[in-house]
Amino acid sequence: MRVEVTALTDAQTDSKKEEQLVVFQLDGQTYGVDIARVYEIIRVESITMVPKAPKFVEGVIKLRGSIIPIIDLRKRFGMKPAESTASSRIMVVEMGGTTVGMIVDAVTEVLRVSQSDIEPPPPVVSGVDSSYLRGIALWQGRLIILLDLERILGQKERQQLQRAEEELAAVKPA
Repeated sequence: MRVEVTALTDAQTDSKKEEQLVVFQLDGQTYGVDIARVYEIIRVESITMVPKAPKFVEGVIKLRGSIIPIIDLRKRFGMKPAESTASSRIMVVEMGGTTVGMIVDAVTEVLRVSQSDIEPPPPVVSGVDSSYLRGIALWQGRLIILLDLERILGQKERQQLQRAEEELAAVKPA
């Protein structure tokens, strides 16, 4: 009995590797993040303001007994502000070892994208600093800007958030 073994080329194996993305809208652009980093997606609810927080931090919410800082991605990226709509959502994600909620205009879908369809980011994309990006995916003729969640908050901003959360926890009864 003869068994024929076919070796796959690098291009063939890369095309079989896929990433699953949560896709969302922000100021008319399509963005995506790795689904493994998304804990849940909730409707925008009442947010408690936090003193001394960075300008793009809307405040905090209590979610299943945990206090979660909420950032407005429009503000973080220097985009024009927008009112919350029925489509607005908070994506609860893991970002730099911290659980954070990100306000987005709408969460639209979950996609599987081949890694071969992901290109490195250009220096500037739709006004978003390329340091926040990890790539651009071309999926069925659409461009999806892939965010690098580790880079959205810098070390200084994480420390500010931590201090603000600690102050809030000290003031509010458990």
